[in-house]
Parts: sequence; C-alpha cells; structure tokens
Amino acid sequence: MTENVNEITEDQELTSYTSESDAPVATQQVSERPALTQSGQAVGRRKRAIARVRLIPGTGTWKINGRELDAYFPNKLHQQEVNDPFRLLELEGAYDVIALVHGGGPSGQAGAVRLGVARALNEIDRENNRGPLKKAGFLTRDARAVERKKAGLKKARKAPQYSKR
Repeated sequence: MTENVNEITEDQELTSYTSESDAPVATQQVSERPALTQSGQAVGRRKRAIARVRLIPGTGTWKINGRELDAYFPNKLHQQEVNDPFRLLELEGAYDVIALVHGGGPSGQAGAVRLGVARALNEIDRENNRGPLKKAGFLTRDARAVERKKAGLKKARKAPQYSKR
C-alpha cells in the first residue's frame, strides 16, 4: 500500500510552493483589558486559616496583619504561592494587597491568602480573569484538613495493635 502512495507522489510534478493557506483564518478579537481602577475584596480559607483580602489599585505593596509580605511569610515558597494569581494574570505590581489572616499555620495561611487574592481578582474583572484562574485551580478551595482523633484509636486512623494472648 505504501508503494502506491510513493508512485502517486513521484508522478506528480510540483511547480510552485507557497506558505499561504487556502482559506483565510478568522482571528479572534482580543478585548482590551479595562483600566485598573476598581478595587475588590474576598475571603479565602484553607485548613483552619481564614484570610480577608482587599485589593486596591496601586504599586504592589503587601500588608498582611500590618506586616510586609517577606516579614510575614519568610518562606519563599509561601511568598510565591500568594503571588501566583498575579503572576498568572500578569498583574504583578498592579494592586496593593491588604490581608487580615487568623487561625492555622503558615502553610494554611498562605493557601487562604492565595484563594482570597484569586477570588478578589475574579470579582474585579470576571470576563478576563475567571478563565485562567479557574483553569489553574486558584478558585477552588482546598478542603483537606486534619482529621479528628476517634475514640479508642491512637490517632485518627491508627488502631491499637492486635494481640494474640
């Protein structure tokens, strides 16, 4: 069967080459992003942490419980996690962030702030921001939490060892 294909291509002579396609391709109109003049606020939760986040158009400063981002989250991974929604939408330095966080530990608080920032960005410009944020999973609450200890067990699921005698 491959011999027939080779014969057909060898018999045909090509006289001209072009890089243009036959039918014109329709281009989508990219909607212009509105000016960053609107502020937004949202609540984010993760594990036992709750974060109330306000976004105000500005220079990109962070205030978390009255402290700077690198002072509140010294771990670079947590700093990167809370900045991910801005980096995804290419809005770094466009908004000032004011967050009030309580409960949980550093990891839970970073996750709560990230969800709060993503929800606030979604509220500000749903048309342009929702698709990328949703696709990246930033609008979904991570519901995993520490499981409670059950009566008669050593931990949440660890049972006492069985004894023969």
